[in-house]
Amino acid sequence: MFKNKSLTFILFLSTTFVASLIGSLSTINYKEPWYSSLNKPVFSPPDWVFGPVWTILYLMMTIAIWLFWHSKNRDIKTVYIYLIHLICNTTWSIVFFVFHNMIVALFVLICLIGLIINLILRFRRVKLFSTYLMIPYLLWCCFALILNIRLIMIN
Repeated sequence: MFKNKSLTFILFLSTTFVASLIGSLSTINYKEPWYSSLNKPVFSPPDWVFGPVWTILYLMMTIAIWLFWHSKNRDIKTVYIYLIHLICNTTWSIVFFVFHNMIVALFVLICLIGLIINLILRFRRVKLFSTYLMIPYLLWCCFALILNIRLIMIN
């Protein structure tokens, strides 16, 4: 059983962080000089905040899906939704930073938030702690939504 839990954790961790890596590479390679030239709202966090915050959030997401998977009432559909949500998460970075399309990125972010809420509701029925692990991620994405809207308004 321990081997199975370790293997699934590594699988969920690597899947989640591959999505993170794709998003990060998109951001690093295409962010500048475009992003620096934008007018930013006063509540926009400094750039150095994003790396640590996203690392923690991706780790919490991994633990949430892993705990869910090792619960009695797990279902594969929730795992599929988790994977789709990772694709949506990565898509936002590509649309925003590679294509510099803040309006389409806004719609991607709305879809992402909907998927996160769906996951939270699914986790709640099976593993409450997984729900709690997803709440900071939901809040961060809601903050990103406000930031995305404000960037559209002032640019």
